[in-house]
Amino acid sequence: MDLSIYQHHFIVTGCSSGFGKAITEFLCREGATVTGVARRQDPLAKIHHQWPDRFTPIQGDLSKTQTLDRLVEVTSDKPLHGLVLNAGGPPAKTAIETSMSDWDEAYASVFRWKADLVLRLLPRFREAGYGRILFIESQSIKQPLPVLALSNAMRAAVAGFAKSLSRDVAREGITVNILAPGAHNTPAIERVIAYNAEKSGLPLDEIRKNMEEAVPVGRFGKAEELAGLAAWLLSVQSGYVTGQCMSHDGGTVSGLFG
Repeated sequence: MDLSIYQHHFIVTGCSSGFGKAITEFLCREGATVTGVARRQDPLAKIHHQWPDRFTPIQGDLSKTQTLDRLVEVTSDKPLHGLVLNAGGPPAKTAIETSMSDWDEAYASVFRWKADLVLRLLPRFREAGYGRILFIESQSIKQPLPVLALSNAMRAAVAGFAKSLSRDVAREGITVNILAPGAHNTPAIERVIAYNAEKSGLPLDEIRKNMEEAVPVGRFGKAEELAGLAAWLLSVQSGYVTGQCMSHDGGTVSGLFG
């Protein structure tokens, strides 16, 4: 399929590993250009070495205002076709294990910077009469996970923001969607496996095996698989899809509309 994103410019956050890296590489292979943001310099340098003409790296913490300031400034002279909002989640904890400082940090790391960045860049999409905004969140939006109380709550807040925004800009050529991944072979799942192993006393391999067997397709997903769906949602072809929260979870969400 021709995604028609050749020479389109995208911003991808959290681009140094996991879903963000997979999406960045997919877009570059399709001939798009990407401005990518991540905390770690070495992974950014490796991606830039691979795609020197298509990838512009920005090192920084997305929860810091100065990082958002720099991102907006660096991309101000480029056309902007799409925005991928992706970052690691808060630590694995049950609700009763959390403190108010945990909630403050989760708000800053999961919700606040995303709303801030979208609202900063939205005028550019509206002026162009075109844009693709894609949030990479979690299946916990649809089916809360017991040990991810912070993620359950804050990602639900992101979903409320995204759905509201999608209606506001639906007639301006701008789509707003969410991808809700389940268990994939990414650093995020390793944190959950480690948490479950510590709590249960079971070996890491056994925890991993049990989690994989709980997925209807019998395995964890691959970040590259999600990247293909993300690229379509970022393409011209997806113009009639907006305000949606799409699962990418191997059938894990048990609801009728999972």
